[in-house]
Amino acid sequence: MASPSIEPPPPPWIYQVFLSFRGGDTRNNFVDHLYKELTIKGVYAFRDDSKLERGSSIAPALFQAIEDSRAAIVVLSPNYASSDWCLDELVKILECRESLGRMVVPVFHNVDPSDVEKERLLKEEMGMEMETETETEVEKKVKRWKEALSEVATISGWDSRYSMYREEAAFIEQIVRDISDKVMCAPSSDAGELVGMGSRLEEIDELLQLDTNIVRMVGIWGLSGIGKTTAARVMFDRHSRQFEASCFLTNVADKFRLHGESALQHELLSKTLLERDLRTWPLGKGCNLIKERLSQRKVLLVFDDVDDLQQVELLANKLNWFGPGSRIIVISQDKQLLEAHGVNVIYEAKCLEDDEALQLFSHYAFHQNQPKKDYWELSHGFVYYASGLPLALKVLGSFLYNKSTCQWQNELNKLEKFPNRKIQDVLKMSYDGLEELDKKVFLDLACFFNGENVDEVRDILDACGFFPERAFGVLIDNAIVTISNGKLYMHGLLQQLGREIVREEAEENGKRSRLWKPDDVYYVLAKGTVR
Repeated sequence: MASPSIEPPPPPWIYQVFLSFRGGDTRNNFVDHLYKELTIKGVYAFRDDSKLERGSSIAPALFQAIEDSRAAIVVLSPNYASSDWCLDELVKILECRESLGRMVVPVFHNVDPSDVEKERLLKEEMGMEMETETETEVEKKVKRWKEALSEVATISGWDSRYSMYREEAAFIEQIVRDISDKVMCAPSSDAGELVGMGSRLEEIDELLQLDTNIVRMVGIWGLSGIGKTTAARVMFDRHSRQFEASCFLTNVADKFRLHGESALQHELLSKTLLERDLRTWPLGKGCNLIKERLSQRKVLLVFDDVDDLQQVELLANKLNWFGPGSRIIVISQDKQLLEAHGVNVIYEAKCLEDDEALQLFSHYAFHQNQPKKDYWELSHGFVYYASGLPLALKVLGSFLYNKSTCQWQNELNKLEKFPNRKIQDVLKMSYDGLEELDKKVFLDLACFFNGENVDEVRDILDACGFFPERAFGVLIDNAIVTISNGKLYMHGLLQQLGREIVREEAEENGKRSRLWKPDDVYYVLAKGTVR
């Protein structure tokens, strides 16, 4: 009989607070003041400023924002329940409370909680305008609304009618203090991702030098899947409260190619200034606007997945664009790019040690810190295969969760010949970003020269006209190879990637560009099947 399923940890969130409110009651007064105080406190809140009529079908983006929020503040005002839209929001918020563990804080604004619980705020005609739905569907929806109102009324929250909060400002201050204490101490990262991060985070902390008032830019560099983004996200969550404004800009390279420079700059300013309706500006004026708006503000910025010098120049070309004490973290797999921009303080993300790797793998494979009794030897086999790469440990551990030892053994045997596609797809991005000549050198190193004497390899490749000195520099700067004690090394999974790329060139050995197994070489030469 299969063991009972263990629920995975809740997904990470993007916003710290989602504000649900009835615009006609509270926009331009209470909610505006609440939103402003949350912003001042450093709480990243989502507020829907849509001009759509409340009562029409709720926008899918709002449902997504609710799922992406750590907590929801539901401002229950006299007319809150007169809007289908508000009630649909409330149902979704309570669903996320149940399924994702999201926090819900009701604010009873000029209403009695007992009226909410008894659905007295719900108008008799609610749902009648839903002409496209059947009577049964309407009844079901109204029933859900009533249940949601009853449930939210029982959650501990804030009541504006209390005499101790006669002044609205004091009432809002108490709400903000309460919610900030709750969401600021709640990490958005999966706890498993923090395994082995302690000493690494301390190193990054030392490089950031947060106790100084200078503007400082720090790079995080390393192989794909090694945990660069995870480390930066933890640092961002840990320190963003110390800054007047903050922004974690993800997928910079993709956004730059898909949407252009203005979109990147617009997202940066929107998130740091917390203004959704920023005016557009002429192409080329974004840099001046960033300097103009942020030069007097202490900001924490993270730019993730930067692969072109122009991208970081558009976002943070000069340190004087930002106020005293600001910190900018640039994440890239290209060390030369960081140095070319003047980022001389660079943290090199490294693979996990064996004990750390086993703990991380166990977190995903068993939902505990060590393997189960009958899985120790198999676990060490997978950890050895992953060679300390966090991405591989997470992917493999998650895949193997709740599977039998027989299934584990079959998967381990399979990996020797057929690499995991999810892992390979991430690592292949490193290969795809290389120029053609550098790709050839990478494949040669993967097929023949991993762990070989660097001088001998250089001589061989030079004789082939591959300009190895330049290629080695590119591969080292992109964290694909290292040189240690006079020998060239690449991660075992990168070597497997290179050989898999060659295998996929053709089904027949003789039609492939490289052969490294003696039996394959003998067979091709003996049979005369070389292309």
